[in-house]
Amino acid sequence: MKFVDEAFIDIAAGDGGNGCVSFRHEKYKEFGGPNGGDGGRGGHVFAVADSNLNTLVDFRYSRRHEAKRGEHGMGSDMFGAAGDDITLKMPVGTIISDAETGEVLFELLKDGEVITIAKGGDGGFGNMRFKSAINRAPRQKTPGWPGEKRSLKLELKVLADVGLLGMPNAGKSTLISAISNARPRIADYPFTTLHPNLGVVRVGPEQSFVVADLPGLIEGASEGAGLGHLFLRHLQRTRLLLHVVDMAPFDDSVDPVAQAKAIVGELKKYDADLYEKPRWLVLNKLDMVPSDERAARIKDFVKRLRFKGPVFEISALTREGCEHLVQAIYQQVKAQQVAEHEPVEVDPRFVPLPPEGS
Repeated sequence: MKFVDEAFIDIAAGDGGNGCVSFRHEKYKEFGGPNGGDGGRGGHVFAVADSNLNTLVDFRYSRRHEAKRGEHGMGSDMFGAAGDDITLKMPVGTIISDAETGEVLFELLKDGEVITIAKGGDGGFGNMRFKSAINRAPRQKTPGWPGEKRSLKLELKVLADVGLLGMPNAGKSTLISAISNARPRIADYPFTTLHPNLGVVRVGPEQSFVVADLPGLIEGASEGAGLGHLFLRHLQRTRLLLHVVDMAPFDDSVDPVAQAKAIVGELKKYDADLYEKPRWLVLNKLDMVPSDERAARIKDFVKRLRFKGPVFEISALTREGCEHLVQAIYQQVKAQQVAEHEPVEVDPRFVPLPPEGS
C-alpha cells in the first residue's frame, strides 16, 4: 500500500430541515390550530481513530465528504427525520488542521477516539411552536440552520517511542528487523526505505516499545534534498532518537564523522526541539571491522564527534550487542513514561483496608 502522510479534504455537515406551516383540517373543527412540525437536524461528520490504519491514502482519492440534510417538517405534528451522520476512519496520530489558516483543530492520539469535526445544522421550527393565547393561528416558521463546512488538512505523525535516523545504508532497516517484528525491504543501495516502518519490540511480558525506521537523511535534507525531510515530522513525537552510524562504509573516502555531524546539523535546522531530544549513538556494522581495530576506531570516532551521550556498539546483521541496546532503550522509555504520568493523589479516607488477619 502506498504510504501517504498528508491529505486535503473538504467536509460538509448536513443542513437542518425547514419548519412547516400547517393547520388541522377536520370536520366540525372550525379553529383546529397549527400542527406544523419542526425540521430534522442535519447529519454530523465524525472522525474516529483506527489503529488498523497506517496511512491517509484513502483521503487522497476521495476528497469531498458530505452528510445528509435533515428532512423538512410536515403537517399532523410530524417532525422531520435527522440526516444520516458520516464517520471518517483515520490512523492514530492524525492531526486535523484548518487548510486555510493552518490552525490545529484536533489530534487523534488514542485508538477508538471519536471527535466531531463538523456539526450538522439544527432543524427549523414549525408553526406549532409559535402558537399562544393571543396568536392562535400563527403562520411563522423558521428555516433550518446550515451545517458547518470546512476545508481540512490531515497530517499523520506516527506514534513511536524511538526513532531511527542516519545516512542511507547505515543499517537502520536491518536493525529494526533484528529487534522487532517489522520486515522492511533491505538492499545494498541508498533509499531502499521510501516511507516510515513501524516495529514493536517486545522486551518481556507486557513490556514493549515502538520503533520507527525512517528513510535515510542526507546533507541538505532540511532544505528538501533526498527523502528524509518529508518524514522528519514523524520524529517529533518520539521519546528517544537513535543515531545509527555505518562504521564500515564501502567507500574508504567517506568520513563517518562528517556524515554524523551533517545529520545533527540537519536536525538542528529542521526543528530545535527535535535537536534537544535525547539522542543515543549506535555504531553499526562492527562485524565488518577487524576485532583488533575496533576499540581504536570507536574511540577515535567518539572523540572527533565530541559526543557526550550513551554510545552502543552493535552489529544488526549478527545481532551482536542488540539485546543490551534493547534493554537500555526500554529502561529509558519506561522512565520517561513514568515521569509524564504524575502520581495520582489518593484521599487516605478512601484507601481500602487490608483484610483482617493479614
